[in-house]
Amino acid sequence: MIRRDYLLRMIEQCVQSIMRIRGQLDARQYAEAGAGLDQAFLDLIGTGAEAVSQLSETELLAKLTVGDPTHVFREKSLLLVALLQEAGQVHAAAQREAQSQDCLLKALNLLLTLQLQDTDLELPGFVPRIEVLRQQLLDAPLPTRTQAALWRYYERMGAYAQAEDALFALLDVEPGNAALISEGIMFYERLLRLSDATLEAGNLPRNEVNASLAEVRALEANVRVE
Repeated sequence: MIRRDYLLRMIEQCVQSIMRIRGQLDARQYAEAGAGLDQAFLDLIGTGAEAVSQLSETELLAKLTVGDPTHVFREKSLLLVALLQEAGQVHAAAQREAQSQDCLLKALNLLLTLQLQDTDLELPGFVPRIEVLRQQLLDAPLPTRTQAALWRYYERMGAYAQAEDALFALLDVEPGNAALISEGIMFYERLLRLSDATLEAGNLPRNEVNASLAEVRALEANVRVE
């Protein structure tokens, strides 16, 4: 009971901070929003907002394990995702686009990691969804590891057309990557084992799967010739 009360109190305090920051942004109280964000990061991971921008996702996750039992790690990770999204909004309001995109990308990468580790993970309301973060990053080029994680995520979710988009974004960057091409072929072969109804539900009908598979096999043939 003590552990549950601690966890609920931590979530409640962080969510209250997020709501306060959003209100301050709406009121154009940017300095106050920045100060509130800084304090929220300090409370959660012991590091202010400026230092957060210098840390990788791995380093940020490592900070979540300091001083708390491991059973609250997942919840703290979700709170971190939510705070990173808010940091992105605060930076965007101050016209710091590079910092905004960096925070949003970290939020997306962390959330993808969590959802790929636990496919049954239920996100509470305060956590942004993958599509929300993806939309907020629409004009930003995504690193290949993020595109690869999106590919795996969309396939697991049955969003096959979006999975295909992520795959071809990778192939556009690395058209001669034999390992990636091989994985792409296996992706389409997995899809062909699904029913027509399942493929239609994923917005990628069988004829499009076959056409894309032929396209990726042509890439494979070109790589072999080279």
